[in-house]
Amino acid sequence: MKKRWIGTALCAAMVAASLSGCGLKEPDAPAATDASAATEAPAADAGEAEEAKEESKEDAAGGDAAAANDPAVTLIYAEVNPLDTIVGQTDSFFKEKVEELSGGSITIDLQASGVLGSENDVLDTMLGGGGTIDMSRISAFALTSYGGEKSMLLSIPYTFVDRNHFWNFATSDLAPDFLLEPHENGTGVRGLFYGEEGFRHFFTKNPVNGLEDLKGMKLRVSNDPIMNGMVEGLGASPTVVAFGELYSALQTGVVDGAEQPIANYKSNAFPEVANNLILDGHTLGAIQVIITDEAWEGLTENQQNAMMEAAKLASEYNRQISEEAENKVLAELKEEGCNVVEVTDKAPWQEACKKVVEDNTSQYAELYQQIVDMQ
Repeated sequence: MKKRWIGTALCAAMVAASLSGCGLKEPDAPAATDASAATEAPAADAGEAEEAKEESKEDAAGGDAAAANDPAVTLIYAEVNPLDTIVGQTDSFFKEKVEELSGGSITIDLQASGVLGSENDVLDTMLGGGGTIDMSRISAFALTSYGGEKSMLLSIPYTFVDRNHFWNFATSDLAPDFLLEPHENGTGVRGLFYGEEGFRHFFTKNPVNGLEDLKGMKLRVSNDPIMNGMVEGLGASPTVVAFGELYSALQTGVVDGAEQPIANYKSNAFPEVANNLILDGHTLGAIQVIITDEAWEGLTENQQNAMMEAAKLASEYNRQISEEAENKVLAELKEEGCNVVEVTDKAPWQEACKKVVEDNTSQYAELYQQIVDMQ
């Protein structure tokens, strides 16, 4: 399929979304990796989630006929988080819609809870070829080193003032360019749609009541220059720890804290070893669902159309459930005794991150300003 057709399809999907209003402690027992696990999960209100699915059925009706007789294909899909998280529920919804809209000619084999490795492990495997992993839900910033340089702008501290600000970007004319950048740069993957998993906050073993309490703490970071710079700017010591080792690193004192979206913080049982959460909201957890060029080009045109329609519906679903799921989890954390601290004045935090913002946006100053102005 020619690049021009792909770009057109992506643009159409994002515009349609706008018009419609729209890592990890290893679990004691392996998390379920089929779509049914998400329907049993408590992270979002079951009625609202079911309503979203029902609303999408009309859109999906009749969409499976064209691809139903196409060659059967199974796509291996990696997810680092459990299926009861916001991203896990989005994965499961996308799987359901792809299989429905393709008339069963596409099967998504969803492997969750990090069984296929960390996000960087997954990206390395996808870019290495061979088809062992075809698709994944990836944090947008993780693509920075894999041909998605522009995606770095989505992880700049304190860029998005609220969720609507992010979705103004995600449904804008800029979004398809960001999604296709890794493909255009020849790295062998492309984005299908955007979503988000909530604002990211710091959590610590010892109470943190303000910015000054972070000073000197060892805070876990991924191997990301923006995250390193932000933590240094806040007066703490960035410490690289693999997500799969974070629980034990907190338990043994290798690190004093880390940061995650609220739903992931609870789902990965981090409150057991770091029961203090400060709601600084330094970044919004922008996500992409990506597919290898090899897998994409192995689909028929009808199957690609079904995939893009499912992408549009899944993005809308993610937008509907995310805030409600996050608020529900936060209420549960408070009820369970988590020490939750609100940040009423973010100005000192923003000032502390000023250098890392300037250093990492200078190359794309005009583009970054466009994103800032979308609030």
